[in-house]
Amino acid sequence: MGQPTGDSTRTRRLAEVAKKVGVSEATVSRVLNGRPGVSDATRAAVLTALDVLGYERPTQLRGERARLVGLVLPELGNPIFPALAEVIGGALAQRGFTPVLCTRTAGGLSEADYVNMLVDQHVSGMVFAGGHYAELDSPHEHYFRLMELGLPVVLVNAAVPELAFPRVSTDDAVAVEQAYTHLTSLGHERIALLLGPEDHIPSQRKLAAFRAVAARSGREVPGDAVEHGMFSIEGGHSVTSRIIAAGFTAVICASDVLALGAIRAVRRAGLSAPEDLSVVGFDDSAFINCTHPPLTTVRQPIEAMGRAAVSMLLNQMERGSVPAEELLYEPELVVRGSTAPARTVVT
Repeated sequence: MGQPTGDSTRTRRLAEVAKKVGVSEATVSRVLNGRPGVSDATRAAVLTALDVLGYERPTQLRGERARLVGLVLPELGNPIFPALAEVIGGALAQRGFTPVLCTRTAGGLSEADYVNMLVDQHVSGMVFAGGHYAELDSPHEHYFRLMELGLPVVLVNAAVPELAFPRVSTDDAVAVEQAYTHLTSLGHERIALLLGPEDHIPSQRKLAAFRAVAARSGREVPGDAVEHGMFSIEGGHSVTSRIIAAGFTAVICASDVLALGAIRAVRRAGLSAPEDLSVVGFDDSAFINCTHPPLTTVRQPIEAMGRAAVSMLLNQMERGSVPAEELLYEPELVVRGSTAPARTVVT
């Protein structure tokens, strides 16, 4: 059997694109050949379909942006990221854009690899959530490339200062103050803080807020009150044993996943949460209210933040550029069963 000819490849491409968009093959042909008689919306839809199906654009059309938006996430294991992807993807679809989901995996493509791929696909913009932009010690060259290209970009939550992109963030200071005030109202005086890695900017913000609210309460923060771990159940578990051994009665965690690790450590120590250690999470991820005990946590306003990120991205596309400002959203403390009055210490 012979190899398919160029004509048969072109015919197949016309048919697939036409079916994807819901137009005739003749309409697709007019777009690909730059002929008049096609609306701007149909023309954009045909070009997007080419990109989605993996076909190269004709040379004369390669300089144009596709109606694709890269959505770059660090993982999907933490439920907060799929939730954010759902909100952002839905908001983009409502505005006629197709999200391209990119997530890092062990041994897979890096964040920089995804950026290169998305640029090659002529995406209209990118939204990053939980990426290297929030880590001081990580590589940032791919972000600077995007700045040089002038490609519309929005970051979700805090970034290193050098990256001048618009940002949509949860107010970490308010989150910590809500959690700390809740625990002190329950009589806790020995309160620990469990954060992500030391170079993580949102964790640094939470630490500064923790020290500030403790100072306003007339309390000092002892050196063993602050622990850092990887954002995983294992990370939370590994460091909580030190928090328990140091005699703390409550811990504020920088993510729900860390909080679940803390509760696991409490149980494996033969203790109970919240009777022996009250635990507060951060995110209010899916199914957190179904854990045992149901997790008290600080809820990020994911719906509002995701829609705001899309609005900021589209504003850049329409205006060419927007100020690299940070839009802060106030979180909400959700009290459930993992916090309780401090245990009485018998002397």
